[in-house]
Amino acid sequence: MEEKHGIFESVKDGVVGTIKGTGDVAKAVVDTISETLSHTIKGTGAVGTSLIEAISDVGRAAIRGVTDVGGDVGSAAKGAVVGTLRGTKESSVEALDAIQTATSSVIKETSEVAGDLGNAAKGAMQGAITGAKEVGLSATEATAAAANGILKSSSEILSGTGKAGTSLIASSSVVIRSAIQAVVEVGGDVGSGAKGIVLGVLQGTKVSGKEALQSISEISSSVVKETSDVAGDVAKAAKGAVQGAIAGAKEISLDATEAASAAAGGALKAAEEIGSKAAQQVRKAVTGTINGVKVVLKEPFKSKKS
Repeated sequence: MEEKHGIFESVKDGVVGTIKGTGDVAKAVVDTISETLSHTIKGTGAVGTSLIEAISDVGRAAIRGVTDVGGDVGSAAKGAVVGTLRGTKESSVEALDAIQTATSSVIKETSEVAGDLGNAAKGAMQGAITGAKEVGLSATEATAAAANGILKSSSEILSGTGKAGTSLIASSSVVIRSAIQAVVEVGGDVGSGAKGIVLGVLQGTKVSGKEALQSISEISSSVVKETSDVAGDVAKAAKGAVQGAIAGAKEISLDATEAASAAAGGALKAAEEIGSKAAQQVRKAVTGTINGVKVVLKEPFKSKKS
């Protein structure tokens, strides 16, 4: 316990000291975490569970240190994920596990210090996407892992407040909004982002059957709405959502055709609400065969008159 306490305090104090010296929150967090994890791995030979615990500790410590000096929690979250990926690059821990653990820890600690969860989620997602490039991960894999970690911790936080019935919907909406904003702001591909979001939410919630199909429809609808709100490509987002549903279906023993249909239907429903042009673009994007699965759009979906 002393060692864990030592890592937490060391990172928190290091982040505080560097920020006071330079004023650069993101760099302070990235450098402190990457150096601490690298030193921990080399000095103690931390692997497996002990390394995952260390990743969680340094993420929480970074958020605590930044909030202690009134810094931006979004920048801290982004720096924590990038720093974690850099610090564990030469270790045995899988990069996807590192992302899930880091994103989950920063969300939990942000809640503990009453910080802005949406800002933290967006920062964590940005960190996953930008950090992924350094360790050879695809944007889709990184987005899915981050969505999984954020969703898991968000659901636990909301369930702990007695809002278990609404925790899935509430936490999913935070993840989706934050993820889409992050993808657009870092210049990423919104199609890959949408795929990763749907896949990550399905992995994080572990729902099945009709509940899973309903979730896929709602998630895909939200993805298209949020993409429209940040002036992103709704057609790419819709197709990516369908691809994510197909990939996720395999993991939860769901029929891929039904999953694809649910995603396409949800995406088109949102597009109809946006306008006739968006509906036409999305309908074209999700019609036909995607990733080897024939997408069946369930009618009626009629474009609204402008």
